[in-house]
Amino acid sequence: MTEGRSRDRKVLGLIVNPVAGMGGAVGLKGTDGRAVLERALSMGALPRSPLRVREALEALKRIADDIRILTCSGDMGALESERAGLPTEVLPIGAGPFTSAVDTMEAARKMEASGVDMILFAGGDGTARDIAGVVGTRVPSLGIPSGVKIHSPVFGRNPAMAGELAGLFMSGAKVALEEREVMDIDEEAFRKGTLRASLFGYLLVPSERRFLQGGKAGGGKSVAVELDGIAQEIISRMMPGDLYLVGPGTTTAAVMRRMGCEYSLLGVDAVRDRKTLGTDLPGKYILDLAEPGRTWLILSVIGGQGFILGRGNLQVTPEVIRVVGKERILVAGTPEKLKGLFGKALFVDTGDPLLDLELCGYTRVVTGLGEETLFRVER
Repeated sequence: MTEGRSRDRKVLGLIVNPVAGMGGAVGLKGTDGRAVLERALSMGALPRSPLRVREALEALKRIADDIRILTCSGDMGALESERAGLPTEVLPIGAGPFTSAVDTMEAARKMEASGVDMILFAGGDGTARDIAGVVGTRVPSLGIPSGVKIHSPVFGRNPAMAGELAGLFMSGAKVALEEREVMDIDEEAFRKGTLRASLFGYLLVPSERRFLQGGKAGGGKSVAVELDGIAQEIISRMMPGDLYLVGPGTTTAAVMRRMGCEYSLLGVDAVRDRKTLGTDLPGKYILDLAEPGRTWLILSVIGGQGFILGRGNLQVTPEVIRVVGKERILVAGTPEKLKGLFGKALFVDTGDPLLDLELCGYTRVVTGLGEETLFRVER
């Protein structure tokens, strides 16, 4: 434990879910529960949270003399906080990689009792749900997006922005707070192809919107003609013999339906010459299939959020994206979804900041048969 030099330092609670997001790259749609975690590990899943936390804490170093971190032992926060050189006090909660929701809730409970000024947590919707269930809107909180399921608008747009926003708040800047919804989905139903989200509570979040991700908006009653037009346009661009990786979503599902191909809706599928090679594929298998110069990636826009990579398609790993190349990424979105972004950019959060920068710029979005529009891409 490293003691602060001053008793009047503000205290930031740090809670890390070390298994958050591990199920994404191997196609498991989440890592809730010990059995799912063990399955993910057996499939070669690697920790995602530590690197995400490291990126967020980098932004806090500029105010290191003014704050103190109250965190959990080991992988639940202490390792990364001490690695970042931040003044750290460690609670006797958590240690290794097999921590649970009970540990998260106990940490939040002790942090509230200790009077922390804010809780910064790394995880997904499940972690947000655990924290909301304990502190509600009594303690300002903010998420570092690290999970597979990130429907709740309580997360930074990416780890760096979560760190920047936490730094602003902790430095005493005038940052308003607002109550934001905590949503979570039924993982078991999700794995079977059904998306069923419910409201579980609220967190009090700094409301600087340029740093935050939006809530996921449903597609509404998208006109079937629009979806079919998008499908026809994308199919018309397909090259014989090339591999197409089709990401999750109703827009991309229209492409598969139009070709008469089997598809998973919520996973990543592979198709060549209008024949399905595999559905709901894990990242390692996708990487084995991908061939430089002959592989394309078809993505849809998440309504309300604007993400095309890093939300719901973690199976598309940075390694896969580098094999595919920026020039072979096809983005599709209905005019209704794009209008719902209210002029915002599209976003990428692949887990590799350098790759995110490479993907920034402009991309063409297919919006119908013979129709496309140009959109800015940011991280």
